[in-house]
Amino acid sequence: MKESQSLTNNLLIEVDVLTNRLRNIKQSFKTTHNKALKERLFFENKTIFKRVNEICKIAELLNKKNNEKINFSKLLLETSKRTLNENKFENNLFFL
Repeated sequence: MKESQSLTNNLLIEVDVLTNRLRNIKQSFKTTHNKALKERLFFENKTIFKRVNEICKIAELLNKKNNEKINFSKLLLETSKRTLNENKFENNLFFL
């Protein structure tokens, strides 16, 4: 399987957008007192987190097939892993 740099770049952009949205959700969740909004933010966070996890799995597959030391799939894998690690606040933020 040959890596498509265009598709990998699009996934990188998607991870970047989703990371920013997750940060916004986290900030909104901390500052709001509206129960309905908190519930919606919780489910949106869960959905986005699942998508970033899917992208991370795709990046792992692309990375296994590529022998180069530096490429877009490695960057995608690192970015998605950092996003997942940064936003593993589901367990501690939403149950404060």
